[in-house]
Order: sequence, then structure tokens, then C-alpha cells
Amino acid sequence: MNDNNDGGFTIPVEIEQYERKIYDLKQLIEISKGLNSTLEYNTLIDSILLTCMGQMQLLKAGIFLKKGIGFENYSLHRNYKGFEIDHSIEYDIRADSVLIRFLAQNYKCYPLDELEDDVDDQGSLMILKALDPTLVVPLVSKGIINGIIILGDRINSKGFTESEKEYLLNIGSLAGIAIHNAFLYEMATTDMMTKLKSHHYFHSIIIEEMERARNNRIPLTLLMIDVDNFKKFNDTHGHSAGDAVLIHVAKQIKDCVRQIDIAARYGGEEFAVILPKTDINLGLIVAERIRHTIEHDGIIYEDKQLKVTISIGLSQYDPAMDIEKKSLIERADKAMYMSKAGGKNMVTIL
Repeated sequence: MNDNNDGGFTIPVEIEQYERKIYDLKQLIEISKGLNSTLEYNTLIDSILLTCMGQMQLLKAGIFLKKGIGFENYSLHRNYKGFEIDHSIEYDIRADSVLIRFLAQNYKCYPLDELEDDVDDQGSLMILKALDPTLVVPLVSKGIINGIIILGDRINSKGFTESEKEYLLNIGSLAGIAIHNAFLYEMATTDMMTKLKSHHYFHSIIIEEMERARNNRIPLTLLMIDVDNFKKFNDTHGHSAGDAVLIHVAKQIKDCVRQIDIAARYGGEEFAVILPKTDINLGLIVAERIRHTIEHDGIIYEDKQLKVTISIGLSQYDPAMDIEKKSLIERADKAMYMSKAGGKNMVTIL
């Protein structure tokens, strides 16, 4: 060891570097625990972005991901932080683009100007340039790009050192694995035809939502939805047309609800929507919005304009009455059948 001017001792540079590496490894272990503590997609994305911002003292962070099952392009996720968005631009990068292939084959962090020098893909680079990131970090799991993190300016206005870039790549690897796991979970809990949540998932999540509503004393409303005259429709137009109708209705339902709501295919032509933090009056507004949208938005099938309507029943969770999920589901289901008996294409509260 070397003497200090004050008679003490200095710590060799090598020891400081080892201590820093040990600290970074401990941080990465904690980050890994945090990222793998949830399989809920939007919560995970927030966790990834906030981790990057906190670790690197950033003002901006965003992430490009595939929107879900069946989507090929990487799109800027809505949970971006700090970036100014031009809503006239589609922030999409094709999965088969030169940029994606380049990042998969050359796994490192890239400043934007370096990517512009190395990649001949003006379309993808224009999307990134519109956001003006300081650093681009690929998320890789098993040799596959699961997403791209874009980072903006730092609070201290400094650039990124090579060790910081390596640290970000480690975070990117952990994030890539977490996203891959969340995607597998999404596939396991999704009805492949309609891309809504599955019947099994619905029954597990409604118990959690009922417990949350009871413990936090917040409202919860359930919608049960059935496509009117579906058997007759199938008999007239064929099962392929029936499948097209179910896909169309499912998309309209999903477009009419919030990110926190849970839309599921309950079975056959019946759907369910769980509305957390929603009382019966707000639930009625949502139900009418869904009913009205489907009634007025026809579907084109084999050059034919097809029209369908739905019947909806809704009930609000009552902790005193709904000790088990069965009670709430049966009440909403009964209200839905009352809508059918009352003439169809209507909403009933029970």
C-alpha cells in the first residue's frame, strides 16, 4: 500500500475495481429478483425502465417491444418516460429489419450516431432519430432480440463509460429473460383465437380482484357478454364466419376497456370483462360503449357486410353477498340472460 499525505494508506486501484465489481454484481442480483418478481407485462416494463433510470441517473427511457401474441413488429411501449412523442409517427421497427438483425449479431450498446455509421436501414433509424436517444440497448434472450431499450440524457449530462455500457448490457440480459418469461406466461393464459385471456385465467384472477376489492374497500364490477343469435349465424354463414365474428367482437371489447381491465373469453361465444376500481354506474357506461360499438361496427367477411349484436349483464361485487366468486359470476350471467330474454342487444344490471 502507498502512504497518503496524512499518514494513512491509499487503497490500490485493483482493490477498488474489485469492490466496484462486487457491488455491481450485488446490484444485478437485486435487479434480477425485482424483474422476475412479476409476470404482469406492464408492471415489468415499468420496472425495467425505472431500473435503468435509477441506476444511470437518466431523464428519459423507453422500450420497443412486440405488442403481444401475433404481433411481429417492435413498437414503442406506452410506458416510455420523458421522451416527447410525435403522435403522427408510427414508432414501429420491423422484426425482419436490417437494424434488428444487426443488433442480434453485434450485441453491445450503441450511441445513435454509431448505429447510423454501421447500419444501412434508413427506415428503422428514422424512427430512432425521431426520439433522439443517447444510447440504444438491445434486450437479448437465447440469441433472440426481445426488445430495444432507448435511453435519453443523464441528469449529470455525462456520457456513458465502457463499464457502464457493460452494466447496462447485463441489465438488458436480465430484462430480456424476464420479458421472455412474461411472454411465455402470456401465451399460457391467452385464448389463441381471440387473443383475450383464457377461461382458466379468468377464474384465477377474479378471486385475486375480489380479495383486492374487499381488502382495499374499492369497487369491482363484472360484465358477462354473449353474441346474439350466434348459432343461427354459424348455420347461415358457416363456422369460419363465426370464428371471424368472435375475433372481431373480442377486438372491439379489448379496444373499449382500459389497460387495467381484464377481458376474457369465457367459453364459446361468451365473454367476460373484470373492471377493477369501477362501480356499477361506471360499469354501465363501459358496457354501453361496448354494446354500441359492436352494434354499429360491422365486419366484412368474404366481401359480405355482416352485423352482430351482443347482450350484456353486469353486477358489482358485494363483499357481504359474494363470499365466493360463483355468486358474482352467476349474478352477472343471470343479468346477461335477462338481456337476451328482454330482446337482445341490451344491458341489464343485477
